Amino acid sequence: MEYLSQHIESLIFAAEQPVTLKEIKTCLEETFQTKFKQTDLADTVQGLMKKYENDGFSFEIIEIAEGYQFLTKGAYHNSVGTMLKQKTKKRLSRAALETLSIIAYKQPVTKSEMEKIRGVSCDYSVQKLLEKELIAITGRSDAPGRPLLYGTSEKFMDYFGIKSIKDLPKLKDFKTADSEIGEAASADEALSEALAKNSSAATENVPLAGEAAPETPKDETLTKDETPTEVPLADQTETEVLTEDTPTDNTSEDTTDSLSEEATTILPDEETVILSDEIRTDEEE
Repeated sequence: MEYLSQHIESLIFAAEQPVTLKEIKTCLEETFQTKFKQTDLADTVQGLMKKYENDGFSFEIIEIAEGYQFLTKGAYHNSVGTMLKQKTKKRLSRAALETLSIIAYKQPVTKSEMEKIRGVSCDYSVQKLLEKELIAITGRSDAPGRPLLYGTSEKFMDYFGIKSIKDLPKLKDFKTADSEIGEAASADEALSEALAKNSSAATENVPLAGEAAPETPKDETLTKDETPTEVPLADQTETEVLTEDTPTDNTSEDTTDSLSEEATTILPDEETVILSDEIRTDEEE
């Protein structure tokens, strides 16, 4: 047919989306009421692709999304990209990109499966992706209620410049560090958290004003012939002072009270409570 290449060229140029050989064949047969061989159409398209490979053209015919489309050559991407940035007002949100990636790798997938992976509702993201024609409804699941199944559209492959879904990067190609969400806590934050936990634990063991001090378990009691072998004092000096003042025989109530007062002036607050309880136990016995 005369001017067949021009007709095919005009169809590819006028199409908003990549046009397949089947669509070209159907259009030409209906227009000219004649049959065309798909091999002849494919050879004609290949000839057009070689024609626009010439450096005299700023655009070329690319096979994409199982069809053919005119695209700007890479040498002019910066100029075109600047113009598109000036015209583009909104981009896909992070939630929409996460939802789109789940659909791309798990399709066909239901909305409940997306929400199970993301942990949040996907209603708004799915609606926006449908409006932008990046995804499409592909059918219904056999699960109870027969929920809708979603998959990527041809515009998705056109938007990301891939020939088919098989051209998507494999999950193993992504680095672990790139796929982690959030940042690790710094050393200062970890230290502050540990100090806060220790402080709260210590506060729980201190009795409030007006409350009796909690009883401490005693495995052994002091006798007149025994002296404490190990006392949790602040330093060695306090240990020596306590050892000298420990009674060696039965003491009266006055002696017990004086020892308690002396220990109170030497020991820290928490240790005073422990020592005082032990002295009172001796006195009761």
